[in-house]
Amino acid sequence: MARILVVDDDTAVLATVRLLLERAGHSVVTAVDGRKGIALFESGDFDLLFLDIFMPGMDGFETMRLVHQRKPRIPIIVISGKPIPPDSGPDYLTMAMKLGAISSLQKPFKPAALLAAVTECLERAGRSSAAAQPASGVASGR
Repeated sequence: MARILVVDDDTAVLATVRLLLERAGHSVVTAVDGRKGIALFESGDFDLLFLDIFMPGMDGFETMRLVHQRKPRIPIIVISGKPIPPDSGPDYLTMAMKLGAISSLQKPFKPAALLAAVTECLERAGRSSAAAQPASGVASGR
């Protein structure tokens, strides 16, 4: 079982991710923006972070930068509901991976993809993970 912090301004996504992770046996703490996420991160000991890239106030890029200053080895999974541009414009998920995220998910994502990303990140970080169990439903995007 891992202790996971999920930071996303979309409460439906927070609730869905929390439910999926708790059903898989993880302990989950949520925050609705980057500033609250950093405050929780500093007061807790987390094994993994989920960060939405686009949030009001402090976005996921800035949150990730501050997290890495404090704990550079913590695995981070970035999530985004912004479409990946086919030909032009930046691919924010790829940018986040280049800046230190371990994995990324495009919203809406399937529960199995979320659980597989968590398992992979925890294994790469040398932590154990509860077995990913299939669940139904899809996280909502914006």
